[in-house]
Amino acid sequence: MNIFNKEILLQKLIDNLDLPDSAYEKAIDRYQDIGEWIGRPESSCSEFEPHIFPQGSFRLGTAIKPLNENEMYDLDLACNFRFGIQPLTHSQEELKTLVGIELEAYRVARNIKSDLEEKHRCWRLEYADHIHFHMDIVPCVPANVARKGMLFESLRQYGTDQNLAGNISEKAVCITDDRHPAYEEKGADWQISNPEGYALWFSSRVKLGLTTRSLFEASRVDEVPLYKEKAPLQRAIQLLKRHRDKMFAKNPESKPISIIISTIAAQSYSGEQTIEEALRKTLMGLKQFADSGLEVVPNPVNPDENFADRWNMPECTDLQLKRNFVLWVSSALRDFNFILNDNQDISVLSETIEDRFSIPINQKEISQFSGKNDQLIASNILTPKRIENVVAKPWRH
Repeated sequence: MNIFNKEILLQKLIDNLDLPDSAYEKAIDRYQDIGEWIGRPESSCSEFEPHIFPQGSFRLGTAIKPLNENEMYDLDLACNFRFGIQPLTHSQEELKTLVGIELEAYRVARNIKSDLEEKHRCWRLEYADHIHFHMDIVPCVPANVARKGMLFESLRQYGTDQNLAGNISEKAVCITDDRHPAYEEKGADWQISNPEGYALWFSSRVKLGLTTRSLFEASRVDEVPLYKEKAPLQRAIQLLKRHRDKMFAKNPESKPISIIISTIAAQSYSGEQTIEEALRKTLMGLKQFADSGLEVVPNPVNPDENFADRWNMPECTDLQLKRNFVLWVSSALRDFNFILNDNQDISVLSETIEDRFSIPINQKEISQFSGKNDQLIASNILTPKRIENVVAKPWRH
């Protein structure tokens, strides 16, 4: 296959694992509904200016379907109290309890059958209608000026552009975590997190691929939420995540976590214009990291945080997380190189895709990638696909 036929094959795979428009629409409806509930006048939280926003793969545009259609989608949210609550006035426990009370009232009002579940950092709601969701809501408050300043300096030392470092540090928040030694105390330093800052950083990496797009497209990009962008970097990460999910289907607790994959992939990306080029570049970056023997994956928006910290935690020894990361990278390199081979047997290719990705694609479909439609494909592959029919209010608050 030439480059255009490889591109359409990869797009075919992505079409099978990408979330449907209805999933994004439903997710947005649900968390906006929660936000309106928590902020309603009768709410015990309303005076503190609560703001619900998405984080994780839904926010970044890298979410994929579960392997099993009966599994739930994971939707990660943060509830940021922008006024009146800080570590000096409330303990983490008090804030988390405040949010839990309102979420329990919401669950009852919306007739959600599953109990509200408390996790270490968040509250979990489970919706079980035609689209199943785990919705994890992390309570948080803005970091104070001093901690934002320290974060800014850390980012600058890490090599982050000054303007980007300033924008990122302003998004930092303090989160609740019942494992924190001062969870029940006022005045303690809470754990720092920065999901919105990470989205800004990730967006800056996605934008590296804008160089060949029209000025009109480039001028609009800030108005488009990341989940609507379907740029080569995001597509490559989706493919990598599906390969990982299939490889660890029987042992999901031991799989490489998405934030490590997304971070290394985004750092490796340098503006490649096709999915194949982006995939090859990100695989190269993953291999270089795996070969290095390093055990630290710095959070690009908080360099003092190590995304791979669990690799050396005693309680995670049996999971063999570092070993599994290295094994997965090796397997991903082998399998993607096989799929992108120029002289591949169609029947073997079809079987490999089914086995490694759980994506059914028959030999007839593959054989249609004969090169006759190269001109048509070439005209489309440089323009990321977008989901244009979803209102993007949360990103404009």
